[in-house]
Amino acid sequence: MNPINFRTLDLNLLRVFDEVMAERSLTRAARNLSLTQPAVSNALRRLRETLGDELVKRSGQGMAPTPRAVTLWPSVSEALRQLQASLAPSLFEPATASSTFVLAMADATAAKLMPGLVDILEHEAPGVSMRVLPLITRDPRRLLDEETADLAVGYFPSVVADLTAREQSGEAVAFSQLRLYDGEYVCVMRKGHPLAGEALTLERFCAARHMLVSFSGRPYGFIDESLAALGAKRHVVLTVNQFFTAGRVVATSNLLTVLPRHFVSVTGIAEQLVLKALPFDVSPVHVDAVWHSRSEQQSAHIWLRRSVQRAAEQAFTV
Repeated sequence: MNPINFRTLDLNLLRVFDEVMAERSLTRAARNLSLTQPAVSNALRRLRETLGDELVKRSGQGMAPTPRAVTLWPSVSEALRQLQASLAPSLFEPATASSTFVLAMADATAAKLMPGLVDILEHEAPGVSMRVLPLITRDPRRLLDEETADLAVGYFPSVVADLTAREQSGEAVAFSQLRLYDGEYVCVMRKGHPLAGEALTLERFCAARHMLVSFSGRPYGFIDESLAALGAKRHVVLTVNQFFTAGRVVATSNLLTVLPRHFVSVTGIAEQLVLKALPFDVSPVHVDAVWHSRSEQQSAHIWLRRSVQRAAEQAFTV
């Protein structure tokens, strides 16, 4: 195969390729590009000749990509997005904007950050609205890649470690992150619990009945990972997916749970709860904002990230 002469490559062919890959249909791609279907077909033919690959083939009512097309598309799509953002940046004016942003975060995180964000909206961006989606995963990259959410905020240790490793190895990384604050998890029980007046040892912790907050519903979390490293195991009898639910259940039962320390103060029932340090070491809990790199230079998204960062700073300096 002859080497591709990038200097003579028509970038419009890549725009057609990107749209066909996104729609898997020549008809819809032509409509989105305001072109005729023959024009789209002709552009694909020229790109096929340049790349020496079929790229897409008819499959039923749509188009199926070749392995080369599947490999090529992410790079082409991201390059086009960045080029468009650079050549035609849209200036975001908070005072007059009417945008809607979608955030994914757990209820404990939202309880801490949203009051500050609401204050920013009221005073600086009255026409802007926000939607908060419940976070149901420790890896939000799919949500961000599919544009289900603009920004994810939470404890994502494996994601941050993976992104850091890729960056250090020189790989292209499709996501970015920003450290917002550090948290501490504590053991929580009701006042009057049999363990409330005793030292919480590892043995007593493991022997108790536990409730686990799990976004995925899986009855195993990072606390259990830390226990397993010690050759220990706790007895989880209930799994819920919200911190508020956990606080309410613990206040009226003999279950123990593990919650972010900062969250207990916003439950409205802090006076009914007893907090104790965990009787074993756990990895530091870092709360990060994660977003897709295609939003990196968008002025609206820059404002969103700065606003979330300001809300976090305000929440932990009060």
